[in-house]
This record gives sequence, structure tokens and C-alpha cells, in this order.
Amino acid sequence: MSENMGNSTKLPNWFTVVAVMALIWNLMGVMAFISGQTMTAEQLAALSEAEQNLHQTTPLWATIAFACAVFCGALGCLFLALKKAVAKNLLMVSLGAIIVQMFHAFFISNSYEVFGPGGAVMPVMVIIIAFLLVMLSNKAVKQGWIN
Repeated sequence: MSENMGNSTKLPNWFTVVAVMALIWNLMGVMAFISGQTMTAEQLAALSEAEQNLHQTTPLWATIAFACAVFCGALGCLFLALKKAVAKNLLMVSLGAIIVQMFHAFFISNSYEVFGPGGAVMPVMVIIIAFLLVMLSNKAVKQGWIN
């Protein structure tokens, strides 16, 4: 007999597909973080002066927030795909870290001036997707889809 019999409802067919797609999305964030942290002098020199300044003046706390956002997001999605309730906590930490990171990007640094309105599209998508993943994990726990 399955250990999920009783209190849980049947896991929807789409759930695992969404969890895996979200994991891929978050792994792209991990790659973006690693790329930014391992940028060579030549790669940095290829950026505009304004972009170089943004990269070089990002405070440690904003970099730590970025790391927490992507790594907790990826782990959260991995645990979501594995149907483990710890995903909810990891995705909540990720969302909180994203908010801290974006606070720096939008209100402290001049990233909007450097990248313009088009530069706001990806950060807004990141916030929305992280929020939706937290909502999904909450629903999954309440519905008994993950434990």
C-alpha cells in the first residue's frame, strides 16, 4: 500500500512537469550567478562603463541575497519535484532573497538607468515566478501532494 493513502489527494498530472520546468528555470539563475561571479577581466572589460561600475560596486549583502535566491530556488524546485514539503520553506527563503536583491537593484543602485525599461522585464518575471512557486508549494502542502 502507498504511504500517501488517506489524507492526501491524487497528485495532478501537471505538477511534476511544472516542478521540473521551475527547476530548469532556477538552474538558469544559478548559471547566471556563477557567470557573474567568475567573470574574467576580459569579460568585464567588454561591458559598458556603466555596467562595469554596477558589477564592481554591488555590495556583498546583495551578492549573498542573489546566491540565496538562486540556490534556495533551485533546491526548492528540486524538492518540489521530489514531492518533499521542505520545498515550501526553501522557496519562501528564495522569494525573500529575491526581494532583497531587487530592492538593491531598483532602489539603491542605478541599474534602471543603466539598462532602461527593458532591464526591468527579467527582474519582474523573476519576482512573479518566485511568488507563484511559493503559492504552488503552499497549495501542494495543503492538498497533501507533497509531504
